[in-house]
Amino acid sequence: IGPWRQLAGVGRPGFCCSDHKVEQLDAALAGKRAWLSGVRRADGDSRAGAGQVEVDRRGLVKINPLVAWTDGEVAAYEQANDIIVNPLRDQGYPSIGCRPCTSPSDDLDDPRAGRWAGSEKTECGLHL
Repeated sequence: IGPWRQLAGVGRPGFCCSDHKVEQLDAALAGKRAWLSGVRRADGDSRAGAGQVEVDRRGLVKINPLVAWTDGEVAAYEQANDIIVNPLRDQGYPSIGCRPCTSPSDDLDDPRAGRWAGSEKTECGLHL
């Protein structure tokens, strides 16, 4: 395993997500009462039931202002506001996460395709 793969936790399922994402968000939210998220229902089955305002696993208020936005509305907003998008999106990556857990996908029906390929994992843990 190369050095970047060791640092990223390859071969240690969940390491990237827990140490590099979830624990960092937990630390950033310490002492806070609420936070904003970019979760959208259109992001897949695991997010289809997301609410505009929720209480997260920490007991914090989680506000999802974009929850009802469609892909078309996101695209229109990006264009109208000259938003720079990740170039990987145009290279077959419908969902972009960390390097070892993200791969390109031809599955246009699954907006989270390419994440955690070959596993049953659907979320990193930030939005559980």
